[in-house]
Amino acid sequence: MEMSSRTKEDQFHIIHKVPSGDGPYVKAKHAQLVERDQEGAIVWFWKAINAGDRVESALKDMAVVMKQLDRTEEAIEAIKSFRCLCPKSSQESLDNVLIDLFKKCGKVDEQIVLLKQKLRMIYRGEAFNGKPTKTARSHGKKFQVSVRQETSRILGNLGWAYIQKTNFMAAEVVYKKAQMIDPDANKANNLGFCLIKQARYDEARSVLQHVVNGSIPGSDDIRARNKAHELLVETETWRPASELLPDLPGLDLDEDFVNGLEKLMNVWAPSRSKRLPIFEQIENFRDQNQIAC
Repeated sequence: MEMSSRTKEDQFHIIHKVPSGDGPYVKAKHAQLVERDQEGAIVWFWKAINAGDRVESALKDMAVVMKQLDRTEEAIEAIKSFRCLCPKSSQESLDNVLIDLFKKCGKVDEQIVLLKQKLRMIYRGEAFNGKPTKTARSHGKKFQVSVRQETSRILGNLGWAYIQKTNFMAAEVVYKKAQMIDPDANKANNLGFCLIKQARYDEARSVLQHVVNGSIPGSDDIRARNKAHELLVETETWRPASELLPDLPGLDLDEDFVNGLEKLMNVWAPSRSKRLPIFEQIENFRDQNQIAC
């Protein structure tokens, strides 16, 4: 028996991951995924947004296509201008799209502002729309992400943004926090790198050895171990801190942000009841600056 036209249509949508229907959003997805016409897809995404047809999906998908075409600045402006048409429940995911776009075009300061904003939402219990977990998707597979895991991920991204600004002191603070919440080898390597850049070689070696010894999640990844080995070699070549950091940036961590991090630690690391040494360093750093002023 021949396959019915309805069954063929259903299989077509499944194979090409194109939604059914004939609205502008469906036409945009058809242009994007079937015809491989990215410019044409953007035209239809705009029509979908203007027609109120699956605005949230159209906005996100259009931003992805624009990023692929190196129209990142345009994508940023589109998200900022039309996110008001999307429901409150979609704002977090739109922030994630924006952060990715900021990263693509090197807008580090904008990344930092938005990442801090997302962390403040976690402090206030507003992340994931108040739920303890959310469903995420990677390589076509769905999985659950906890608020704790999300916090560590955001801190890792914030640490990397500070590294791009060569603010290794601030990066160190947030990487240490991320490791306390949900440790992994990549963040350990980045923390080691920050310590090396501050000429604190003994501390860096201590951190990196956890990756080399396989005592931290993710250290079974050969790339992570190789990176740790490379950084360990660098710790053997002593250089003065003044040579590494001729113009040491300020911490760039406001008091509310630091207090918020400590509150999370009280929930997720209750065994560490005392104030962490790194925060004592922050206070000392501030006091010295005030005296200098």
